[in-house]
Amino acid sequence: MRTVSDLPNEVREDEYVQVPVSDGVRLAARIWRPVDSGDRPVPAVLEFIPYRRRDLTAQRDSIHHPYMAGHGYACARVDLRGSGDSEGVLTDEYLERELLDAEEVLAWLADRPWCDGRTGMMGISWGGFNALQVAARRPASLRAIVTACSTDDRYSDDVHYMGGCLLGDNLSWASTMFAYNSCPPDPELVGDTWREMWHERLENSGLWLDTWLRHQYRDEYWKHGSVAEDLDAIEVPVMAVSGWADGYSNSVFRLLAGLRSPCLGLLGPWSHKYPHLGQPGPAIGFLQEVVRWWDRWLKGVDNDVMDAPALRAWMQESVPPSTAYEERPGRWVGEPRWPSPNVVVDSRAMGAGRVLGEGEAPDPEAVSTLSSPLSTGQHAGKWCSYNAPPDLPYDQREDDGGSMVFDSRPLTERVEILGSVVVELDLAVDRPDAMVAVRLCDVTPKGETTRVTYGLLNLTHAGGHEVPERLEPGRRYRVSVPLNGVAQAFPPGHRIRVAVSTSYWPLAWPPPEPVTLSVFPGEHTRVLLPVRPAGAGGGPVAPFGEPEGTAPVPTSVVELGEQRWDLSHDLVHYRKSLNVVKDLGTVSFDDIDLRVRRRAEERYSWVGNDYDTVRGETVWTMGFARGDWSVRTTTRTVLTSTRTDFHLHATLDAYEGTRRVATRIFTSVIPRDRV
Repeated sequence: MRTVSDLPNEVREDEYVQVPVSDGVRLAARIWRPVDSGDRPVPAVLEFIPYRRRDLTAQRDSIHHPYMAGHGYACARVDLRGSGDSEGVLTDEYLERELLDAEEVLAWLADRPWCDGRTGMMGISWGGFNALQVAARRPASLRAIVTACSTDDRYSDDVHYMGGCLLGDNLSWASTMFAYNSCPPDPELVGDTWREMWHERLENSGLWLDTWLRHQYRDEYWKHGSVAEDLDAIEVPVMAVSGWADGYSNSVFRLLAGLRSPCLGLLGPWSHKYPHLGQPGPAIGFLQEVVRWWDRWLKGVDNDVMDAPALRAWMQESVPPSTAYEERPGRWVGEPRWPSPNVVVDSRAMGAGRVLGEGEAPDPEAVSTLSSPLSTGQHAGKWCSYNAPPDLPYDQREDDGGSMVFDSRPLTERVEILGSVVVELDLAVDRPDAMVAVRLCDVTPKGETTRVTYGLLNLTHAGGHEVPERLEPGRRYRVSVPLNGVAQAFPPGHRIRVAVSTSYWPLAWPPPEPVTLSVFPGEHTRVLLPVRPAGAGGGPVAPFGEPEGTAPVPTSVVELGEQRWDLSHDLVHYRKSLNVVKDLGTVSFDDIDLRVRRRAEERYSWVGNDYDTVRGETVWTMGFARGDWSVRTTTRTVLTSTRTDFHLHATLDAYEGTRRVATRIFTSVIPRDRV
């Protein structure tokens, strides 16, 4: 990324500003704005997230907020209540109080003498979520938003559940927030009140996983904050961004299709990253695009930002399977709208281990039957890649060994797809609770198998996520499984593979007991490919600029970290485990003389094919030190299950120096509700 120092406006930074909200809580903000904005007011842009603006996101923030400020905007990075140096306690995602706080912060910004009264919101992940949610509330000053790696549907398409299946990342993400919520404010800023603020968080933030496990289908809890409930409520222009390695590509398509307000969609090869920091690459000059977006919608500049195709997507070329990529080869393609007139549905029947070609009919007697090993899914990678290698799916042949596999004949010509693949199945199962995992793969002539996309469906949710119904063993059902949206090219000589399994652990929590699945060939067992014919789209998309941003705040490595994924298989006792270490080491933020330590360990284990032995355990360590001030927290979460219940146990220990100053223990039993 190119570092830019020569900007149109000289920038001043206010490192610690307290923003009052209506219940008396003061929120901590960092604000960058043009030096002359007191005389020449400018629009303001808000990023409102809980990840500690003074340290944990300081490097990222310092790359893009001063850059936008240098182009004529007042940029505010505000910590949610109960996070960073903000007062109060954070007790869950996207609560009404959070959204009200956001509205009040926007009003406060609009009322500053250096603001011209117009505001925007931007963010990635949490900040992308609440930008959409606040836009639907129509605050008076808000004119446009940029939402990256977010969703319009908190139940069907988020880190908690996928297709009605409980995700392993539900545990992982809850554990992350359990750790982050245990962190103290910085005494250098908040003074002697830091300890009182810290203990208030330790005592009252709670264990969010308990809450999320008590809402196992799409109820009012998940509908709150899901703007898909009423997309017409959003009237401001929306730039929607994600990546194929991210968990949130689907929402870009839905927003393009459903919003009445102006909308641009951007989908690259990236993981859960802003595109100017995009990995796998190529990263792009995203901040230039954002500035042009703000210029058009916050300043009224008549530029060409809306002349771009409504959707710009990276058409990925075929690559060998790998758990990490530096770059994904491909090209940019553009679509005038979504759904696109350039994409046609290619329906291909499946039967007897084959994805059938045109004119081929399945053998109606060739019923496929399978009960997947519990270990099917151990090469799935993360539900959402954070580009923390190796978190992408590896060669799928071992998982294919526990799956029904349907292969096309070797392709005679190149096939490109763009959008969501749908697999329809005519099936029966022998248990009242069951799931299917469906993968679309690219198979090379040598047999190497790269997962292109996948989808999950809790079969009790086949009729909808709001009112699940137990299955009647032996009865035939027709189900439709949408796979995550993607853009992918399959070269001649390769095969397209559809793989179906009854387990996908540990990416998804298994059903209560092993399931035998039967799939019946015929017109209702098929794959629907969104094919984009060669030459569609009317020519190449204009290239993006080089990634650029302002210089990040200075840091130095005090202690190296490590990234590790290990698979363990004890052939004596049939114990298996996936062990993940994400250790970011100890980093010194040199400008504020602060050392920060972060380490996360995850272990997913099971014994043979015994579903009652499934176990997920996470341990987080967070530490902060300056001079003789030192604090540390350790959080541990364990989730197990039986056929009828989830069992949850968690602990939190907080230390000043070597002295433990707080301990919390959480234990609960939560009934399984058709999950």
